[in-house]
Amino acid sequence: MSSVGIGQPPRNRRQRLIKAVWTGIWLVYLSAPVSDLVHGGHSTGVVVLGWIGLVVFVAWYGLLVFRTGRGEATPLVLGSLTVLAAQSGLLALTLGREWLVLFVYVSIASGAVLPLRMSRWAIPAVSALLAAIALAVPGGRAYLAGLLIPAFLGGFAMTGVRELIRTTIALREARATVAQLAANEERLRLARDLHDLLGHSLSLITLKSELAGRMLPGRPEEAAQQVADIEQVSRQALVDVREAVTGYRRPRLSGELAGAQVALTAAGVTADLPTEQDLGLVGGASGAEGATGVPGAAGAVGATGVPGVAEESESALAWALREAITNVVRHSGARRCVVELVRRQTLDGPVLELVVEDDGSGGSGDGPGNGLTGLTERLEKAGGTLEAGRVRGGFRLVARVPAEGPPGAGRHTVGSGA
Repeated sequence: MSSVGIGQPPRNRRQRLIKAVWTGIWLVYLSAPVSDLVHGGHSTGVVVLGWIGLVVFVAWYGLLVFRTGRGEATPLVLGSLTVLAAQSGLLALTLGREWLVLFVYVSIASGAVLPLRMSRWAIPAVSALLAAIALAVPGGRAYLAGLLIPAFLGGFAMTGVRELIRTTIALREARATVAQLAANEERLRLARDLHDLLGHSLSLITLKSELAGRMLPGRPEEAAQQVADIEQVSRQALVDVREAVTGYRRPRLSGELAGAQVALTAAGVTADLPTEQDLGLVGGASGAEGATGVPGAAGAVGATGVPGVAEESESALAWALREAITNVVRHSGARRCVVELVRRQTLDGPVLELVVEDDGSGGSGDGPGNGLTGLTERLEKAGGTLEAGRVRGGFRLVARVPAEGPPGAGRHTVGSGA
């Protein structure tokens, strides 16, 4: 039905053709006035005036229905409907009861071109005018029942069809909007993942490249080890990017802690981190290639997570840890970094709190960067919150997420680690 364009002007040649055909089909009910002009026994002058009146009515009706957009209530539209109603009454009073059918077209036009708040009054008014004229025209009472119901129901049926088409158009627009929002959300997810993944990996590659450059003159074997680590980090970064693109990247705290240890050590920052035992992990990948691709990085993606914590919550904290460590390495100029993991019982239930604090000068700029903005969005999707800002003697980031399952025994604070 929406291709017919009821209640809206046509926008292309195809719509104009379809609407013209549909409008023309309903003009078949004008056979009664045409038959009256041909066989009604009127004089030549009356027949000529009758044909002129009918042609003018059809042309005016066609232009009104064909060109008027839905919901328009301009003075021209209201004036056109008034002229059509007056013309219908005049033709019916002068030429006879066969012309009462014109009121049906006026009622349908009212339902097609007027907004609902006006058509619900205009249609009964046209029907009442039809009844009054039918009672005044000789023999019109016999036509009243056959025309009053089509005029009344046809007008309101047209409003229903118009609203249905309008709703269909709105649903299509809404579906297009939802699709666009989904595409935008996917782009934001991909941008966040790539920022967090590549920012960390490239920072580590840069640090190890600098170390290898300084070691080359006097310590070629250690420089070769740094180059080997660079190769492994690069390979793992490629794997991470592929996982991020396909949407399967779910980092674990164990792997990110191992990567943080490597990154902080390479940057010359003293690391005070949780150990795998402190996290309560079972079946960690100690000694295997972890999330960073560096030997000894525990907790690959497939490793068991923190007991009693939802996978989505742990993943959000792992991203928070990665972003925090990246900022410490790249921007802070810190000499020491402390990471704590605290399980708390709140009024809203158990929460897992990650605290990353350093003694550096903090990042440059007055406002939060893209990393912290994306991290805030990521934590909010997991039902968590983020606090980040300057503290006395350094910078502090606190990420909180809800922890499903029974909380641990009391406060679980992690001390110095590996």
